[in-house]
Amino acid sequence: MCGIVGYIGTRPASDILMEGLQKLEYRGYDSAGLATVLEGELACVRAKGKLQNLADKLAGLENPARLGIGHTRWATHGKPEEHNAHPHTDTNRRIAVVQNGIVENYRELREMLKAKGHEFRSDTDTEVIPHLIAENMKQLSAAESIEENPFFEAVRLSVNQLDGAFALAVINADYPDDLIVARQQAPLIIGFGQGEFFCASDTPAIVPHTRAVLPLENGELALLTPMGVEVYTFAGDRLKKRPFSLNWNPIMVEKQGFKHFMLKEIYEQPGVVRTCVETYLDTTWSSDRAMNPVTLGLADDLFNDLEHVQIVACGTSWHASLVGKYLIEQLAGIPTMVQYASEFRYSPSPLTRNTLTIGVTQSGETADTLAALEMEQKRRQAAADPALAPRMLGITNRPESSLSRLVPHIIDTHAGIEIGVAATKTFIAQVMAFYFLALDLAYRRQTLAPERIEQIIEDLRQMPGHIEAVLESQERYIEELAHEFSETQDFIFLGRGINFPIALEGALKLKEISYIHAEGYPAGEMKHGPIALLDAKVPVVAIAMPGAVYDKVLSNAQEAKARDAQLIGVVPLNDEEAEFTFDSLLPVPPVDELLSPILTVIPLQLLAYHIAARRGLDVDQPRNLAKSVTVE
Repeated sequence: MCGIVGYIGTRPASDILMEGLQKLEYRGYDSAGLATVLEGELACVRAKGKLQNLADKLAGLENPARLGIGHTRWATHGKPEEHNAHPHTDTNRRIAVVQNGIVENYRELREMLKAKGHEFRSDTDTEVIPHLIAENMKQLSAAESIEENPFFEAVRLSVNQLDGAFALAVINADYPDDLIVARQQAPLIIGFGQGEFFCASDTPAIVPHTRAVLPLENGELALLTPMGVEVYTFAGDRLKKRPFSLNWNPIMVEKQGFKHFMLKEIYEQPGVVRTCVETYLDTTWSSDRAMNPVTLGLADDLFNDLEHVQIVACGTSWHASLVGKYLIEQLAGIPTMVQYASEFRYSPSPLTRNTLTIGVTQSGETADTLAALEMEQKRRQAAADPALAPRMLGITNRPESSLSRLVPHIIDTHAGIEIGVAATKTFIAQVMAFYFLALDLAYRRQTLAPERIEQIIEDLRQMPGHIEAVLESQERYIEELAHEFSETQDFIFLGRGINFPIALEGALKLKEISYIHAEGYPAGEMKHGPIALLDAKVPVVAIAMPGAVYDKVLSNAQEAKARDAQLIGVVPLNDEEAEFTFDSLLPVPPVDELLSPILTVIPLQLLAYHIAARRGLDVDQPRNLAKSVTVE
C-alpha cells in the first residue's frame, strides 16, 4: 500500500518528507519520490526500489524549499519503474501530485486530455490528475472566472471528475504557499504544528512532529497554507472542524484513520504479501538457474531425508496449517498431518521417523502450541533412534517471542503488529510462509519442474495487486450486502480442495466478531447431513474457483439452492456459469487454483467485518476472546 507525506512551514521540507516516508516503509513499496517548490520552480526527484535509492539521489543537494510532498508507491497501474513513480506532473511541470488508490475512469480522462494536447510520461492512472488540474485551471482562465484561488478551485473541480478510491496531495509552482489535499475512500490525516502543517496517509509519519491531528473524511479536501488549514466538501462548502490531540498510545496511533483495527489490517494485506515475497523469494529466478529460489535461512539438516511433517496450531493458525498441508503434500510430496495443539498435548500421535514438527502461532505465545512443541521436543530427545530426533520449526509474527526461545528455527511472517482480535493479515502471512516452505521442499526434492516453480513465483508476485483489486472493487458492495443479514442466525460456508480451509476460516471470522453461528464444510459433505439445516433463512457461501473441483462445487451449490438457501459465491471475475448459479457474487481475479486461497479469503473477511459492524458490535475486541491465548 502506498504512502503519502506532505509539509508546508518554516523548515526545509525534504528532510521532513524523507523522515515521514521512512515511517511508512512498512506498508510495502517499490519506488519513492518527492517534489518541492522553491522560488517559483518545481523540483521532482524519484527513484525505483528502496527509499535509500531516493536518499542517494538527494545526497549533496541543498534544497531549502519549505513546501513539498513525498510518496512511496506500490505498483498497480504501470510497472515498478522510475517513470511510474510519484510524484507525477502536468505537461508543463508546474503541478505535482501524489496519490494513494485507483482512478477507475483514468482511461477516459487520459484520452480526453491527450486530445487536448496533454503529454503523458507514465503508464499510471495517477498522472491524469495533474493534467486534469492543469486543464481545469486553463478552462477557468479562459472563462475569466473570478476565483479567489484558481488553483484550489481547479483541484476541487478535478476531484469531482475522478471515479474510484483515492487520497492525494497537490502542489503548484505558481502557488508556493498552498498545499492541497483530498480524500475519497483512502485515509489521509492533517497534522497541526507551530507555524507548520503536515499531511500523511498514516499517523506514524507525522507524530514525531505533532500530536494535533485532523483526519479528513470521505468527500473532503483541505487547503494548507502558512496561515492555517481550511477544510471544504467536494461541493465547495467550507466546514468547521477542529483537530484533536492524540493520546500518545501506540495502539491508538496505529489505527490510521480506519474505523476499526480489523478493517485497517484487512487493507494491510497487500503490503504484507509483498513483504513476504520480497523477503523470501528470488523474484528474478528463472528455471535455468541452478539455485534455490527460496531463502528461508533454515539449516539443511532440517530437511535431510525428510519423510513426514506434523503441524500443531490453534484457531486461525490451524486453518493456515491446513492450507500448508495441502501445499506440502501436493508440491513436495511429503505426508503431512495437522493437529490441534490442545489435543496433541494429551493424545500425541506415535513418533515417526525423520519428521519435521512445525508450530504455528501468530503471537509466538499461544500456550497450547508452546506446550505441544515442548512435549514433542522432549519425547524425541528421549528417543534412542537418531531418526526420531527432534526437528523443530516455528512460524510466527513475533520472532522475539517465547516460540523463538523454544525451537531453533523460525520463519518470521513479517505481518507487523496486529491489534484486531480476529486474525486477518497474520493469517495471510502464515499461508504465505507455507507457500515458501512448500516451494523450498519441492525444489530440494525435485518434485516440481523448474518451469512450474517459476510460474508459481511469478503468480505470487502478482498477488498484492490482485488483493488490492479485490479490496477496491468489493468492499462497498459487501457493505451493502451485509445489510441483508442483520437478523440472520446461521451461515454455512463450503469449499473443496485447497479452499476447504478457507471455508473454515470464513466461518470462524463470522463467528468471532458477529456472534452468528457459522459452520464450514467440505462442499461434497453437504449431502451427508448438513443439508438438513438448509432453508431460506440459512445463507450458503460457496468458494468456486477454476480448477479440479470447480464443477463439483457448482453442483454442490445447486443442491443448496434447491433448498431455497440464499447462495453467495466467491468466484472468478466475469464467470458466466457462476453468474447463473449464485444469487450474489463476490468475484476475485481468476488465478491458478493453487494460489486462490490468498484471494478467496479476502471477501470472507470483509463480509464478516461488515456484518459485525452493521450490528454495532465491538469488531476489534469481540466478547470472550483475546488476541493471544497465553493460558490453557
